[in-house]
Formats: sequence, C-alpha cells, structure tokens
Amino acid sequence: MIPLLSKLVFCAVALFMLLEAPAALASSDRVQHYLCGGEPLEAIAFNGPVDAVDIPNSSGGTLPGAFLVLRWRNQNLQLPRTNNAGVPSYTDGRWWWQALDPDHPQFAQLRGDLQNYHCEPDPWA
Repeated sequence: MIPLLSKLVFCAVALFMLLEAPAALASSDRVQHYLCGGEPLEAIAFNGPVDAVDIPNSSGGTLPGAFLVLRWRNQNLQLPRTNNAGVPSYTDGRWWWQALDPDHPQFAQLRGDLQNYHCEPDPWA
C-alpha cells in the first residue's frame, strides 16, 4: 500500500510541476495576452539556457534552447525557438508563431491546409 501511495504522490507532484512550473518561471514582462481566432491566448516566452555565441539567432534576447508556451483552446503548446535569423520565431513543425508586430503576431497551423489565426491584444487581460 505504501509503495503505491508513494508512486501516486510522485506522479501528482511531477504532473503539477510539468503544468505549473513554466508559468511560475516566466517573468510578467514575458507573458502576453491575445485574442487569436477570436479566443483568448496566453503566450509565455522562456529564454534558452544554451550558450551558443557562434549561432547568429540571438535576436530578441533569445538563444538556442529558448521556447514559447502558448495556452489556447484548452491546449498547452510548447514551441521551440527556430534557428532563423531576425525576429524570433517558434515552431514544432505543426504550429508556428512570430511577432514581427508585437500587437499582431503571426500564428498558424501548418498541417493540412494552412490555417492562419488573426491575433490582437486581449483588451480584457
């Protein structure tokens, strides 16, 4: 009974950390609130821990290892930073995000027919 209880507690703590730790680590200036496709979206940027001075993609203060968490439509999407030069972009091969205009970031689903979602600042956040 005790080993089973220990395993359940461990799993519960691990799940909590997986779901809540990224939000706790994000500074408030890295959390943005939007309406994308007419629905609330929260974008949380995390700078990468990798020291890679030879890779020329450190625009926007991000380095390889940086990622973006998007909370949208009951989904948590973690998109890694691309290696593209210029304004940081993030993709996992299916979802893509780039904020050339911080008030109107580009958000798209790349599978099947390309779906672009219009994004604007959330006035209620």
